[in-house]
Amino acid sequence: MEYIIEMLNIRKEFPGIVANDNITLQLKPQEIHALLGENGAGKSTLMSVLFGLYKPEKGIIKIRGQEVKVSNPNIATELGIGMVHQHFKLIDTFTVTENIILGMEETSGLSIDIKSAAKKIETLSKQYGLRVDPYAKIQDISVGMQQRVEILKMLYRDAEILIFDEPTAVLTPQEIEELMKIMKDLVKEGKSIILITHKLKEIKAVADRCTVIRKGKGIGTVNVAETTKAEMAELMVGREVSFSVEKDEAKVGDVAFKIENLTVKDKRGLDAVKDLSLSVNYGEILGVAGIEGNGQTELIQAITGLAEIESGDILLKGESLKSMPIRKRYSKGIGHIPEDRHKHGLVLDFTLEDNMILQNYYKSPYSQNGILQRNEIRKNSEKLIAEFDVRSGQGSKTLVRSMSGGNQQKAIIAREISNSPDLMVVAQPTRGLDVGAIEYIHKRIIEERDKGRAVMLFSLELDEILNLADRIAVIYGGKIVGIVNAKETNENEIGLMMAGSGGEDTHE
Repeated sequence: MEYIIEMLNIRKEFPGIVANDNITLQLKPQEIHALLGENGAGKSTLMSVLFGLYKPEKGIIKIRGQEVKVSNPNIATELGIGMVHQHFKLIDTFTVTENIILGMEETSGLSIDIKSAAKKIETLSKQYGLRVDPYAKIQDISVGMQQRVEILKMLYRDAEILIFDEPTAVLTPQEIEELMKIMKDLVKEGKSIILITHKLKEIKAVADRCTVIRKGKGIGTVNVAETTKAEMAELMVGREVSFSVEKDEAKVGDVAFKIENLTVKDKRGLDAVKDLSLSVNYGEILGVAGIEGNGQTELIQAITGLAEIESGDILLKGESLKSMPIRKRYSKGIGHIPEDRHKHGLVLDFTLEDNMILQNYYKSPYSQNGILQRNEIRKNSEKLIAEFDVRSGQGSKTLVRSMSGGNQQKAIIAREISNSPDLMVVAQPTRGLDVGAIEYIHKRIIEERDKGRAVMLFSLELDEILNLADRIAVIYGGKIVGIVNAKETNENEIGLMMAGSGGEDTHE
């Protein structure tokens, strides 16, 4: 038996779009097989077919040479297929053990036998080098540790074939390295892995072979050791891609934006941002680096008006924004590319053209005497669609919900940049995007800097911060633990600061 899984000539359609067009993927036993593709290329759809979440229109799935029908995820689990989703499916207030046995609890008498489950989890955890405490509560452990709980969940159910969907999106560089080691250990112990990703560096680090999908079609499968990153990028996007961000020296001007002794509470009423001060100058990109959950979200929300300020002040061009309503902040010169594009960036059931004027719909030329001017709205949208290469089924009239993540993101960036703000607050601008879209978005952010705008870049991707930022501020536990010049630092130094060492006053 050469393959443990074969997905042969899979076709999956949604209204108006063929997500998977005759794709074949073959996984060998004890192999790490990468599935690479742009946003909206059909990677997650293909894995959802394998995991029983979607039924394909055509094609067959074979496991260990036998044809199978995977009509729902329970059947996938019985067949030994496990999946770590991009967004973890864990209950915060439960312990590790309670989360892992959920849905397959074994009882002794009338009570659930937690003790023997915890013992089994501890054994598995040791065997695979996961170092997870079975009695810890999910809310008390790091994101990287939560991911290991998801891995243990699969191992506990005796999964042989493990699917990882964009597993490194929320990890620090050190955690990514550990995850890569765990994946190699899993394979040594007899597992086979499919890794969905668009990060070429990771594919080079762990994968044996790589199947590339472009616009729903299978482009081919390559041996990773014999293929360069540039060649894989070209297969994925269909043209040459440049990895380094071209930029001249920053021409830094005066202070544009200032944060003074800012304290902001989170939803639970705890201080998420603690007495934080920071300033951004015209003509520079200030990167804010940190592990998820260290106050970045609350800081962004305080600047953009989505959260109340407990104490301290924020000043744009010397004027306090502290108690200014959101619409007024926009008109004073703040632009915001939000980290959650669905929640705060777009109205998903509006058309693309209406999303493009969300801040300006009440102004001329889009509105006259309170009546929307459809021609002007469409003209604006068509100009931005062309300029930012936003792809969609029906152009301006497309409902935003039906667009791929990358194109939704381009639409937000087009809208925000076209308002030419003094300060751009840019959060996770390329989260979940592929190299083609990333290259384009980076270029646009640099252009904003070169026009003399102030840019504040929040990103969990360290490469992105190091590539784009002129200065880097590291946030940990709601405080800035250090500010460095991007040219004089490296991934390791920033990674250590992100984990809380390197800065003073971080252990309260």
